[in-house]
Amino acid sequence: MKNSKRGSKGGTEGRAPSRLIDARIKELGDWRGETLARVRVLVRQADPEVVEEWKWRGVPVWSHAGIICTGETHKNLVKMTFAKGASLDDPSGLFNSSLEGKTRRAIDFHAGDEIDDKALKGLIRAAVALNTSSAARRPGRRAETTCGEGEGP
Repeated sequence: MKNSKRGSKGGTEGRAPSRLIDARIKELGDWRGETLARVRVLVRQADPEVVEEWKWRGVPVWSHAGIICTGETHKNLVKMTFAKGASLDDPSGLFNSSLEGKTRRAIDFHAGDEIDDKALKGLIRAAVALNTSSAARRPGRRAETTCGEGEGP
């Protein structure tokens, strides 16, 4: 797993995104933190080369040759938004939000919701495959290179 410092603003400059995500999980201290932590574990398991980023004033972002998904926390839900979700097959029917858009799709997790680990990891892998196939077709595009976990600041 890699870290990227991009998007670190609002008093968080110089702090690794993984540490900022750790802090967010701890700060929440309730089911939302547990859900965000579980989602994070599943993303890392599905794609060991994932890059964690911290963007838009405090949104965890997971990328691999482009954004895979985000992990937004709200008062009553944790929203996992897939940047190119509309282009992904969802045979398990995980997408339950942002269904009308032409690009993104999201999964809203509420208190007490069970996460289908296998189906979610499959969706994450499909998003990575889409990103890497798209990146391969773009001329002059290089894979993201950042410091690995435990390296750098």
